[in-house]
Amino acid sequence: MSQVLHTPPQPRSQNPAPAEHDLAALAARHGLSVSGARPSLPEYVRQLWARRHFITAFATAKLTAQYSQAKLGQVWQVMTPLLNAAVYYFIFGVLLGTKHGVPDYIPFLVTGVFIWTFTQSSIMAGTRAISGNLGLVRALHFPRAALPLSFCLQQLQQLLFSMGALVVILLCFGVPVGASWLLAVPALFLQFTFNAGVSMVMARMGAKTPDIAQLMPFVLRTWMYVSGVMWSIDKLAQKDSLPHVVTVALAANPAAVYIDLMRFALIDSFHASQLPAHVWAIAAGWALVAGVGGFIYFWKAEETYGRG
Repeated sequence: MSQVLHTPPQPRSQNPAPAEHDLAALAARHGLSVSGARPSLPEYVRQLWARRHFITAFATAKLTAQYSQAKLGQVWQVMTPLLNAAVYYFIFGVLLGTKHGVPDYIPFLVTGVFIWTFTQSSIMAGTRAISGNLGLVRALHFPRAALPLSFCLQQLQQLLFSMGALVVILLCFGVPVGASWLLAVPALFLQFTFNAGVSMVMARMGAKTPDIAQLMPFVLRTWMYVSGVMWSIDKLAQKDSLPHVVTVALAANPAAVYIDLMRFALIDSFHASQLPAHVWAIAAGWALVAGVGGFIYFWKAEETYGRG
């Protein structure tokens, strides 16, 4: 008869496995931290500032490569908004007659197209900033806000190229150089801040739902039509066909505010009376709300980008 061997029961361990908080304390004692954890807001700002040279170089490289396959190369940086302005002039200025009653209509139109293109391109590029660069996001550790910021900086650089053509157009149509042209600098700074904030909002949304990038062209096209790019909001406000609240909302539209500020700075026939009341306060308010709010909104999801 076989002998049955009985294994004596093992005594219970007197030292149970360490709890999760004990492991966290152990990691902290040895200088370890959670991989991909979101830094504090001040630390995040410091990290971004430390990578300012990367942001600038990335924007410049993107701008250089944008038309590298085209025979005319960087000429398209100027030709694209000019061709858009020509199409809008024919359709809206000639066929629909929006040029009537608007002094210096061609400088008025070209300024509007160039400034609107800056906002439109910044937001579209920001929407794809994370979802279109997942390889970079997953391969390297850096503050992800560097991507939408670099795309906005790229669009600013492109606008500055286009401004050279805009100056030539202004001079050809008899618009004199004036001290008011210096107002273009703070106007562009406020617009850049606004664009960067909205781009960061769209970058976070686009990272979670990439299909938003397919919807944005329709949203932006509608926004363009109500922003006075091809027609005068001030001229519309003088009519009684629209409620007063609608004309006030159109005038306070951030895209319209930055467009009209640039027109006021560059075109001497565009007077201060055509601007909404407290226009600089409105422009600064939009920049502050979008810039700060968009940055915090993007930072809140920092640890989620590139995952999933």
